[in-house]
Amino acid sequence: MQSIIHYFLHLVFPVFVALVFWKENWRKAYLILLLTMLVDLDHLLATPLFDPCRCSIGYHPLHSAVAIAIYVVLLFFSKTRIIGVGLLLHMMTDGLDCLMSDRLCT
Repeated sequence: MQSIIHYFLHLVFPVFVALVFWKENWRKAYLILLLTMLVDLDHLLATPLFDPCRCSIGYHPLHSAVAIAIYVVLLFFSKTRIIGVGLLLHMMTDGLDCLMSDRLCT
């Protein structure tokens, strides 16, 4: 169930966000929101590559507190706002995943 929720929030929920906030250009907005998932490339630096009990937040460089603070700053500029929204949605999804993993892995 955790995987279903995780991928729903990463792939389907951004459609709703795009439709609500960028109605006229929702397809372009959705594509940009999906492209912010490239932030997960920092997972390639981890060993092992995948650990279902590892929390991404605070572990991977692009999931750090400093990176998240930069993503918040992106919200204040119209040209980068959608990227900030996508990255923060991604961090919230991964944070929720951490909460669910804690219950399963302890």
